[in-house]
Amino acid sequence: MDLTWGDEEEAFRAEARRWLTANLAAWREECGGEPASGDTRHGFAQHLLWERRLFEGRWAAVSWPERYGGRDASLWQWLIFEEEYYRAGGPPRVTQNGIFLLAPTLFEFGTPAQQDHVLARMAAAEDLWCQGWSEPNAGSDLAGITSRATRVDGGWVIDGQKTWTTRGAFCTHLFGLFRSDPDAERHRGLTYLLVPLDTDGVTVRGFGRLDGDEGFAEVFFDSAFVADDAVPGGVVLGGVGEGWSVAMATTGSERGLTLRSPGRFLAAVDRLADLYRASGPDPLVRDRIVDCWMRAEAYELFTLQAVTELTGSRAAMGAESSINKIWWSELDVDIHHTALDLLGPAAEVEGPWAKGWQFSLSGPIYAGTNEIQRNIAAERLLGLPRR
Repeated sequence: MDLTWGDEEEAFRAEARRWLTANLAAWREECGGEPASGDTRHGFAQHLLWERRLFEGRWAAVSWPERYGGRDASLWQWLIFEEEYYRAGGPPRVTQNGIFLLAPTLFEFGTPAQQDHVLARMAAAEDLWCQGWSEPNAGSDLAGITSRATRVDGGWVIDGQKTWTTRGAFCTHLFGLFRSDPDAERHRGLTYLLVPLDTDGVTVRGFGRLDGDEGFAEVFFDSAFVADDAVPGGVVLGGVGEGWSVAMATTGSERGLTLRSPGRFLAAVDRLADLYRASGPDPLVRDRIVDCWMRAEAYELFTLQAVTELTGSRAAMGAESSINKIWWSELDVDIHHTALDLLGPAAEVEGPWAKGWQFSLSGPIYAGTNEIQRNIAAERLLGLPRR
């Protein structure tokens, strides 16, 4: 593997660095200082200003075709942009569920009409998408969902409830999995639907988290009629009854490359090292920082290898995305735990690291619990028997 970048990639990096430096400063000035959390109503509105600034600069989705607001950038250039984004202190993307989860699925399964309508509006942060999968009795067991979509003349009638819907309280649309054939086996009879949240019969109820933010929501469907043309090209993504296969493509994105790029963790260990230097020598903590640093570097190398294969003959990561998800989620916890130990009692009032630690604890749970991911890796990669 050649780990050096060519002239084209270095020029791309320089352009991204210049733009990010200038525009992050301008955005923070526009917000009157450091913006609030994107999981609060006020902070979400502030972050939308940033998302739209990214779109105007054609940085919202750099690897997408130009007609959707992208730059037709390669996966290599996308990795470079992500590295520069987090190096510059870019904020979490409040459009991430659409851009990093739904969009790859649309590119694979969407009709041309769906792609032309949804992707351009998504990149521009005009339509804001949340993920409607988890239910009160079906979280990691996605095949256990009971929310029902019934086919009727001209559309679908949906009944049921989704929960833990990230930023659902602020979004305009939901992509979700619904049981369209209640008599089918667990993994069959599911349909993947695109649902405008202003549909009659849909109620979105936000609720607070332990950290005080209000971005989660419950979404209730009470005989909500979703017309076939509520989304141009149709509200069914990938075919009636084919929802499980489509959803597995989305989980591959959620666990794989797009949701958590190496640049995020490389920047975090840089900040952790700076915190250590400011806190004074501590050999025990130093060893933990070195461990986090090596794991972040290993994640970068693993990603470079994966991109090498994906730009060659390999179509998708497959079950290796489960290893990917275990790695970055547990690394995130350890980076933030080490930072809190360095801060000591000051951790209670030091906002970014404490907030990051609280969020990191959810990493081994969302996108499929790490216990489930270990089972997948054991069975599908190591060939171990099911238990």
